[in-house]
Amino acid sequence: MTTADNLPRCWDVPPTDPLKLEYHDYEWGTPTKDDARLFEFLSLSGVQAGLTWWGVWRRREAFRRHFDDFDPTKVAEYDGKKLETMLADAALIRNKAKLNAIISNARVIQKLGPEFNGFADYLWSFVDGVPVVNEWPQNAEVPATTPLGDTISKDMIARGFKFAGPTIMYAYIQSVGLVNDHYVGCFRHGVLPFDAVHPKLRKSPKKGIR
Repeated sequence: MTTADNLPRCWDVPPTDPLKLEYHDYEWGTPTKDDARLFEFLSLSGVQAGLTWWGVWRRREAFRRHFDDFDPTKVAEYDGKKLETMLADAALIRNKAKLNAIISNARVIQKLGPEFNGFADYLWSFVDGVPVVNEWPQNAEVPATTPLGDTISKDMIARGFKFAGPTIMYAYIQSVGLVNDHYVGCFRHGVLPFDAVHPKLRKSPKKGIR
């Protein structure tokens, strides 16, 4: 699929939806080693469970406001009073279990310190620090999870992470670029620069489904 800028994109990206185009072009699949960004996407992925991603994504700024821009060090210190404040704001998805899980996950992240140099170091250890690029043709159906997603999910659950099942985790690692599942032919297919402001530049991909 192409739009007015003539860039080929994944076939299921609506050409008339600015929100989805922006997410596709600048967010999904962009590898990051920023702990706050990784924590943000983990949190929103958990909130999405049973809901649509776009319904959650449209509330992103409200979540950022309530969760101190997803600084895990700050969120780990939240108490019951802070949670009650969030549950009173209709701008959020007011699910107590999901909001509690975000706080709980921040605390688990803090416990990674003795073993890893932050959350990014932990996550990227599963792919040896190099994004995995899969080769899905335009008409292929990307799986809900893979052995890599299952492995990360199992380890995270064992460490105490909440809302970290295999399906959620595979969607999560797609979103933060551990895996690039843009379809072959899409201008975002390939290994993208870490935390790139502009997504068009690519490096040589590491092939193989994991």
